[in-house]
Amino acid sequence: MNEHRYLIALGSNQRHPHFGMPREVLGVAAEILDETLGTVAALSPIVESAPVGPSLRRYANAALVLESHLAPDALLACLQAAEAAFGRRRLGQRWRSRVLDLDILLWSGGTFHQPNLAIPHPLFRERDFVLGPATRIAPDWRDPATGLSLRQLHARLTRNGPAPR
Repeated sequence: MNEHRYLIALGSNQRHPHFGMPREVLGVAAEILDETLGTVAALSPIVESAPVGPSLRRYANAALVLESHLAPDALLACLQAAEAAFGRRRLGQRWRSRVLDLDILLWSGGTFHQPNLAIPHPLFRERDFVLGPATRIAPDWRDPATGLSLRQLHARLTRNGPAPR
């Protein structure tokens, strides 16, 4: 089996009854991924961000690099099972509050497209709360769609002036 490297975004803006506040939820989630799905090679600092969409609660966000033998679609199924185990329900309105959100941003295999999974993540280039933590642990990883490094994408996103086209 081939070893893959994944860049995964983590987010939480709800308290978990056993694990605590969102920052603690992210720490426990990283430990569980490390113990069950592969090896966490790097974990970013946790940052706080404003919510996207209807949620009113601020988010705790982080990123991690996971080394795993799982193929992208198998990893997605495991990440969704982990979200469900933490209490996430995929019903109703998008972008509402959630105990745990896990997204595959990039992987060592380049691009991957299936109906339920697109790598690179379609929105990661537009979100500072994703690129900021990701750049801290994988600044030289490249977006296969643009060829730009995460450091370059983050600089473009956060610089003053109009967004690049």
